[in-house]
Amino acid sequence: MPRFRSVVLVVAGAIAVALTTVALSGARNDGQRPARWWKPPADVRAQLAQVSARSLERFDRGLVSFGTRHTASSQTDPQRGIGAARDWIKQQFEQFAATSHGRMSVSLASYVQPPDGQRILQPTTITDVVATLQGTDPASADRVYVVGAHYDSRVTLVKNATADAPGANDDGSGTSAVLELARVMAPHATEATIKFVTYAGEEQGLYGSNHLAEIAKQQGWNVQGVLNMDIVGSLNGGNGIREPRQIRLFSEGVPTSETPQQTLTRQSIGGENDGVSRQLARYVKETGENSATGMEVKLVWRRDRFLRSGDQVPWLTRGWPAVRFTEPNENYDHQHQDVRVENGKQFGDLLEFVDFRYLARVTRVVGSSLMALARSPRAPGNAQIISELSYDTHLRWDADPEPDVVGYEVVWRDSTEPLWTHARQVGNVTDYTIAGLNKDDVQVGLRAIDRDGNRSPVAVPTPVNQ
Repeated sequence: MPRFRSVVLVVAGAIAVALTTVALSGARNDGQRPARWWKPPADVRAQLAQVSARSLERFDRGLVSFGTRHTASSQTDPQRGIGAARDWIKQQFEQFAATSHGRMSVSLASYVQPPDGQRILQPTTITDVVATLQGTDPASADRVYVVGAHYDSRVTLVKNATADAPGANDDGSGTSAVLELARVMAPHATEATIKFVTYAGEEQGLYGSNHLAEIAKQQGWNVQGVLNMDIVGSLNGGNGIREPRQIRLFSEGVPTSETPQQTLTRQSIGGENDGVSRQLARYVKETGENSATGMEVKLVWRRDRFLRSGDQVPWLTRGWPAVRFTEPNENYDHQHQDVRVENGKQFGDLLEFVDFRYLARVTRVVGSSLMALARSPRAPGNAQIISELSYDTHLRWDADPEPDVVGYEVVWRDSTEPLWTHARQVGNVTDYTIAGLNKDDVQVGLRAIDRDGNRSPVAVPTPVNQ
């Protein structure tokens, strides 16, 4: 009897496995489960291993040492205020650039913000500090990826420009991570161009990021992705929850810049969960979760936290994919607070509340995805899905201009699934039909694959008439 029971269990288990395999692959036109394709290669692992909690702490201590980095604080005092912080950040970038064999350059993007009647009370110079690591591949160097954080800080009263505002976590943590990524990546050539940015004026209304995004628009940057880090340095939430191995990633589904015609199209075919920023977020999850980072990327389907905002938004308003990283459980006692002790409780955004080992893990997540983006192909251009009454799904797209692209992959999922569940490699073609895949029921995307197996972010096709 025990032997018979064992046989039954084995057979039942085999049937379950077989059914699962069918569900993942054969049930939908031979589509295989998408491969976990990004396993950081040796050179990427070596760079990620160089990300140092000690180095991150050194950067954050340097930022905190300026007392306040309020946007309206002194621009000229060499020891205190946002001007001293600006000059110090620039100096750090210049030291990294010296290791880049001429590939990295450092610049200041400044303008004078007139009074806004709310948070800017007098004409104020807003200065972003930018380190550009120029891509070396002629076919990819036009692609620009922006990784940034804001270096200004504040206390309880947003107009208070004189009180100590250490800003160790908001956003000294993100600024330190940007500096650390620039330090680690500067000596290494990248195919695409990366801009390491520290913004000013975030707490007054996203002024610095809005200025740089407008420069990018006027100068015609080919921005393929913006990664914003803001409040990423603590695993201890004010709610008592600790999340040492998780980082939240916010992304919008419906593009902020969507036109009325695009709205009509989206409403007719679905796609509320398929804007370009949502595809960037899925890509970050694919490439940020691995053994070199030891982290989970928790996707949050919002542009930002509830009724709040960040430096990714000005890029979104201009049509570029942008996402925001934030720790899982913020502690509101340690952000936007005067430094003080009340009833034995310490308030204020102090260094003691930043966990630099956690911040190092977060920095590796961002670095892993950034390095994947910089070496992978761009998403297929002009992706189209042919509008016709058919039980099939017919796709067309433009050939990728990068010569190392060897083929393309069609991905799809049920309309209620958050992540791609099926994939099919279709070869080096620009026109493909999946017979029997009913476009009424699924969302479909397309990505390019290069000779090393790197995959682009997914492009979602636009419907066109036959």
